[in-house]
Amino acid sequence: MAYEPPAYADQWYTGSLVSPSGTTTSGILNIEPYFSYSQPVGAFDAHNRSGPEKHPYQRSFANSTLIKYGITPDFSIQFHTVVQYGWKHNDGHSHGPKAGDMPLDLIYRILRPDPKRYIPALNVFVGMIFPAGDYKKLGDTQDGIGTGAYVFRFALTEQSTYTLPGHHQLRLRMWNWFRRAVTSAQLQDVTSYGTAMGFRGKGQPGMSGQTGFSLEYGINQSWVVAMDLARDWANGTRLRGHNADGQYIHTIGKASGDWQIAPAMEYNWNPRWGIIVGSSFYFAGHNKSIQITPQFAINSMF
Repeated sequence: MAYEPPAYADQWYTGSLVSPSGTTTSGILNIEPYFSYSQPVGAFDAHNRSGPEKHPYQRSFANSTLIKYGITPDFSIQFHTVVQYGWKHNDGHSHGPKAGDMPLDLIYRILRPDPKRYIPALNVFVGMIFPAGDYKKLGDTQDGIGTGAYVFRFALTEQSTYTLPGHHQLRLRMWNWFRRAVTSAQLQDVTSYGTAMGFRGKGQPGMSGQTGFSLEYGINQSWVVAMDLARDWANGTRLRGHNADGQYIHTIGKASGDWQIAPAMEYNWNPRWGIIVGSSFYFAGHNKSIQITPQFAINSMF
């Protein structure tokens, strides 16, 4: 029997800025390009205290495009392309737009939703981040947006929809990401790990993850108010090798974390096309830059 869309499909959604979406309908191709600008406004120290960011500021423009295809009603495949241009005033810039590492995920829906019985949709993500971005022998440190390592990632996501008074739809998403590098990167000279000319060695990003939830409230069929709240964490990167003077180096970077909120507005022309505009803000954390990241995305299904 073919999978029938639930009743709440009458509400049109684009999807919030941060939350991962689940599987898509069998035979449907979903393409969603994001465009963002990151502006630092401060920094959190190791004791969760905020202060001014050290000059020069690190700024960047980025495009991240999600491409997802539904193989069966409960199984989809997706990958991201990332292109970024970064710069610091009087302290270097990317030599043109740079492609970053590419995540590839398999998504399986282990539980189909039933809003009448308050049963949510549950999804499992299993994937790998492939080291496609530049990370060693860099002409400028701004060129390094890759890690050079294969990173396994896993997630559990939940999505449920509720009908509020006035026949307004409220969609809730919750998720938990986990990422762990399964290989090390061979490093040489200037790298994304902060090494200088003459360095030879290995590096590996630390474990990291994200937990969060989002709410999307339907004002009417086309307009939706969205909000994400997420907690990010990351262990320090590992670095070992020899510098240009032959000195042995073995360091583990500082662990970091942050809390971010991302309010946004969605407008949908029809069930297959929509746009979302908003910004993410970091409001707490440690060993982390405080950034404001305005962004927009266009969601399309074919």
